[in-house]
Amino acid sequence: MEPPIDRIKLSQPAKDQLIKLKRISKIQNWNVLCRWALCRSLEEKSSPSPVPIPSDSNVEMTWQVFGGPIADLLLIALKQRCHDENLGTEPEILAEQLRLHLHRGIGYLAGDPKIKSLEDLISLASEPALRTNQ
Repeated sequence: MEPPIDRIKLSQPAKDQLIKLKRISKIQNWNVLCRWALCRSLEEKSSPSPVPIPSDSNVEMTWQVFGGPIADLLLIALKQRCHDENLGTEPEILAEQLRLHLHRGIGYLAGDPKIKSLEDLISLASEPALRTNQ
């Protein structure tokens, strides 16, 4: 699949939040944490605020590094979300929504007081499944 963006460059606040998440979770790769963050934001029912996000940090990765073995699945999820919100799936819209969702998700994860360890991060990921099975 054609990626929505070739390179992803994060803002300085997002980098600072990822540093906190790396320390808490012991996950050392930016891309793995960014995948968690994108999925966390896509799970949210509301749309991310359409605010300008600077690319002012030195954290940059290609789409393939970001997505890794699940790059196509992440792209499908992003396209579905854009389709569901009647935004369209043109490359520039996908790129903008990727940045908005990624940064929102990083903020959600870094700001969640329940996340104090890798185990907390994993349990957060399984909460939606637990809620639907009750």
